[in-house]
Amino acid sequence: MIKDLIYRLKNHRKFVPPLEGIAFEYGFNTNQIDPWVKYWTEEYNFKQRETFFNQFPHYKTNIQGLDIHFISVKPQTPAGIYTVPLLILHDWASSFREFYDAIPLFTTSTEGCDFVFEPIVPSLPGFGFSDAAVRPGLGPAQMGVILNNLMRRLGHKKYYLQGGGGWGSIIAITMVTLFQKEILGFHTNLHLLLNSCSEIQTLAGVMSAAQGAPGSEIFATIIEETGYLHLQATKPDSLGVGLTDSPVGLLVYILEKFSVFTRVENRYLPDGGLYNDYTRVELVDNLMVYWTTGTITTSMRLFAEAFSKKQWNLRINELPTSVPFWALQANNTFLAQPINPLKFHNIVGVTTLDDGGNFLAFELPQAYVADVFRAVKAFIEFRIIRCEL
Repeated sequence: MIKDLIYRLKNHRKFVPPLEGIAFEYGFNTNQIDPWVKYWTEEYNFKQRETFFNQFPHYKTNIQGLDIHFISVKPQTPAGIYTVPLLILHDWASSFREFYDAIPLFTTSTEGCDFVFEPIVPSLPGFGFSDAAVRPGLGPAQMGVILNNLMRRLGHKKYYLQGGGGWGSIIAITMVTLFQKEILGFHTNLHLLLNSCSEIQTLAGVMSAAQGAPGSEIFATIIEETGYLHLQATKPDSLGVGLTDSPVGLLVYILEKFSVFTRVENRYLPDGGLYNDYTRVELVDNLMVYWTTGTITTSMRLFAEAFSKKQWNLRINELPTSVPFWALQANNTFLAQPINPLKFHNIVGVTTLDDGGNFLAFELPQAYVADVFRAVKAFIEFRIIRCEL
């Protein structure tokens, strides 16, 4: 596999040069590709990275006909410290790899808390080492059922939930609607609620932006930066052929998303700002999860399933939930929405960060983990007051 990968990387066709004076506004600047290819083929230590990936225990279990991959780390706790289970969900273009710096922090006691976490980090179905569906219909709601069954399989009848990025949050929101007795608290670092109300608000904003209305810059950005979403929600398999066949294509497509999802202004930088918030090894590790498993196509099918008429007709996101809720709002997440109190009846807290984007556990693992500790401590106190613990 590695020999084939290196051969494909080194034998790509000549790239079309970028337009004069253009950085990442048209997508990944082709003048920036060769340094990444050189790093992946000549400097990325495959054997060393294999050891790095295997530092945590990996498992698979079959749930509803699909082999689901997950990391599970049981902490060694000192006297007076107890363990609580935490299910952590990743976003698209990211993977379980995003949480490698966060996992040791989750399992280490912190001042002011008498608990640590047992983090359970799955690959979403169709992502990485988890099986993909063989027939249509595996959308966010169905994934939520599978992941709740995973927690039951592991013996966790009640647990806390963290949804990272867009899809991590969207799937988690379906779970806190369907499984209100099982989930003790929900923390997200990108609140994104897909329902008819939010759709109308976004559409109205986009129309205002198209007409040049004052204060509509955010909607102009949504227009400019969500073309991938429309393509993946309609024709993921066509797009997936090229990305599955060409590692350079996969590199360009995913890293461009890391660039703009981290900070929209990165599109005006010659290198896309990719070296400012990440290391090269982190980003190539994440690429390897998609390349080695050949799951870029099946991961993109989530968009098509989520925006299908069948999924929308479930109307899950229009139903309220009583699960305690905490939002971490990073400054650079341009897709984040205002928190909806009609959906979340128990908003326990909100944290704002002056920095950070969509892949927060990659960018700012310490701030990310500290806020999850803060939220779960507040969830416990909230339930004690209500005599639920």
